[in-house]
This record gives sequence, structure tokens and C-alpha cells, in this order.
Amino acid sequence: MAIPITASRLLTVLRNEGLTVVEVGNWRTHNRNHKGAWGQVNGVMVHHTVTSGAARTVRLCRDGYPGLPGPLCHGVITKDGRVHLVGHGRANHAGLGDSNVLRAVIAEKRPPPPSRHDTDGNARFYGFECENLGDGKDPWPEAQLDAIARASAAICRHHRWNEWSVIGHLQWTNQKIDPRGFTMDSMRERIRKRLS
Repeated sequence: MAIPITASRLLTVLRNEGLTVVEVGNWRTHNRNHKGAWGQVNGVMVHHTVTSGAARTVRLCRDGYPGLPGPLCHGVITKDGRVHLVGHGRANHAGLGDSNVLRAVIAEKRPPPPSRHDTDGNARFYGFECENLGDGKDPWPEAQLDAIARASAAICRHHRWNEWSVIGHLQWTNQKIDPRGFTMDSMRERIRKRLS
């Protein structure tokens, strides 16, 4: 478990990992902290957005929609590999998930298949929404896959976590399929290589 990274440090570690970072509005103070704690944090969660178009995707992830206010993540990774920071603090991205998965993430080992919804993931995970339709056909450009790995590695490096601290939303809850179009094992291998 770890204290959440500060906004300034998050910006620094992402840039130090070689990422192009776009600061969106008041991202440093844009959060859902009034709905509950953020932290201790335990890992990074990767999502797909079911959207296309960078500007529309970033706007949606920043503002949310009726029934689910933004921010919907901390950073949006668009197809060009840029990371758009839209929030810092509690974000509506993970929802309820499996405490057994959380225990595996904390232990930095392979998580079991999720089967229950007993733990608030919004308090425990950094979230990256990645621009993709999520239909298994929309391509994942290399620049975007590399940025997902770099962003995840940057946070893991800061907290001294390994690649098993990064999960997909589908590994947190059996009600989600994201990210679809690449495997989390392949992404963790990219992260492992960056961290080594």
C-alpha cells in the first residue's frame, strides 16, 4: 500500500518515462474525493473507452456523463500515444471489484479470476482510460501500447511496484471486458521490460 502520488510528481514521473503529457484544465484538483477516500493506493488499472476521436474521448473522461460524473480516470491515453491528465484524486473508473484480486495486486502476483464485488476500486487504483472502441477490431497503434506501458511503469517505478501491480478492468470485475484487443499478460511483459 502506498500514499497517492502528488499531482506535480505524477507529471514529472510520466515525462521522465518519455511520455508526451497534456494537462487538461484544472486536472490537479478535479476529483471525486468528496465521495470517499483516495488511498492507500495499490495498483494501476487499464481500461478502454468505447469511443473514437481524441478530443471527444478526453472530454468524456474528464466530464463524465449523466449517472457517472467525471473524472472517469486520471489519464486518457489516446491513439497517438499522448497522455491527457484529466483528474487527480478519486476517480469514477474502477467501481466495485474482488478483494481477492486486490490481495494479489498487493502481493504483486497473478490475480485470480474475479467473482465478487466487495471492494471499492476507486479508492485503491490509478486509472488510465485508453481510446478504443473495445470491439476487438479497432486497432491499438504501437504508440498507444507503448504509452500504456510507459505510464504504468512510471507509477510502478515511483511506488517500487512490479508489473503485477497493473491489471485490466476485466481482472477486477467479471462484469467488464476491458481492455479488449491485447492481453494484460502482454502488457505486463512490456512493463516488466521497462522496469528492468
